[in-house]
Amino acid sequence: MVLTTNNIIDNTSNTLSIQVSLNGLSFCTIDSNDQITAIHQDKFGIRLTPEQVLEKIKYTFDHNPVLKGNFKTIEVIYHNDLYTLVPKPLFDPNAIKQYLQYNIKVLETDFIVYDELEQHDMVSVYVPYANINNFFFDTFGSFTYKHASTILVNSLLAQEKNNDQTTVFVHMNDKCFDLIVIHKGKLVLTNTYNHETKEDFLYYLLFAMEQLKLNPEEFKLLFLGDITVESAYYDIAYKYIRNIDFGKQHKAPKLAPDIAPIKSHEHFVLLSHF
Repeated sequence: MVLTTNNIIDNTSNTLSIQVSLNGLSFCTIDSNDQITAIHQDKFGIRLTPEQVLEKIKYTFDHNPVLKGNFKTIEVIYHNDLYTLVPKPLFDPNAIKQYLQYNIKVLETDFIVYDELEQHDMVSVYVPYANINNFFFDTFGSFTYKHASTILVNSLLAQEKNNDQTTVFVHMNDKCFDLIVIHKGKLVLTNTYNHETKEDFLYYLLFAMEQLKLNPEEFKLLFLGDITVESAYYDIAYKYIRNIDFGKQHKAPKLAPDIAPIKSHEHFVLLSHF
């Protein structure tokens, strides 16, 4: 039950999950029965700086009643292309900067951390947004954070563990998409691409498939995230790839009675770890 006093919701037994990227912001609140009590998405329309995103976050917290008060748990998910996956046997926590320097420009001041994908013997090394971390620390004191790649790969490998075929997952976000390829239950590729047009999207997708020698007539492509069958991105992919469908959560989320229905592939990262 949600109790309100002076229009402030009692969140002391709730979990707040926030997904942060330079292109958008989304959040959901979960009660003690694992039921979603609020969900919201804000697309920025353009790629902002971390400083501008922090201002968006502050505005959201100031103007959204469901974010008032104290939460039992705060979970922040960083979605960006500042990451790489490392096999755990090759991972040295004292050398985490070296894993990223081949993919991105690493600055001396960059704060670099890692998540362990314990069941899959991998480590996700990434750069969170330090200014946003500082805001949540100052606001709530205690919170946890992960990279979106950690959640995506963990969830999809669990789904595909008994599949002896190749599945290509495309997780769509505003202005970027994540590409995950799994063959016979093993991770082959994960990467994030920024795009402005559907042609950009198609180029990156088909180029990756060509490099992996995957036949568009044979593999299955599953869309996740912010996309519908009416999308121009779905339409252009359908022209070149035979088997296309939508993925779904491994476990369907439970919704409070006043929450509008959510398609099985929507808010995939935000809801996958509940």
